[in-house]
Amino acid sequence: QVQLVESGGGLVQAGGSLRLSCAASGRTLSSYIMGWFRQAPGKEREFVATISRIGGSTHYADSVKGRFTISRDNAKNTVYLQMNSLRPEDTAVYYCAADFDPRVGAYYSGSAYSTWGRGTQVTVSS
Repeated sequence: QVQLVESGGGLVQAGGSLRLSCAASGRTLSSYIMGWFRQAPGKEREFVATISRIGGSTHYADSVKGRFTISRDNAKNTVYLQMNSLRPEDTAVYYCAADFDPRVGAYYSGSAYSTWGRGTQVTVSS
C-alpha cells in the first residue's frame, strides 16, 4: 500500500502563491490516479483537483480553476499542487489522496479514494 506525506503549506498573504507536494512511498505513484482535497474549519472536505496516472488529464473544482495547477513527477514519486492568486477562502488543511476506485464514486468524491496523507495547513491572510 502506498503512503502519502504532504508538505509545502504555510501562511501567505492574499494574492500570494504556494506549492504543495505529496510524496509517496511504498509503491510507485504511477499506478494511481491522484487527488487533492481540502477541509476548512467547520466545513466538509471538498475536492480541489485530480490528475491521471501519467498526467495527461486533469480536473479542477470551479473555485480553483485558473489559479491552481496539479502536476506529477512519477520519477520522483511526487504530486504537486501549485496555488497562485490565493484567497482567504482557500484557507484549509490540504490532503492528497490515492487509490481511486471508480466503482465507489466519481473523481471528485473523497469516498472514492482509499489512501490519504495527514494533510498540510494552508492559511491565507487578507
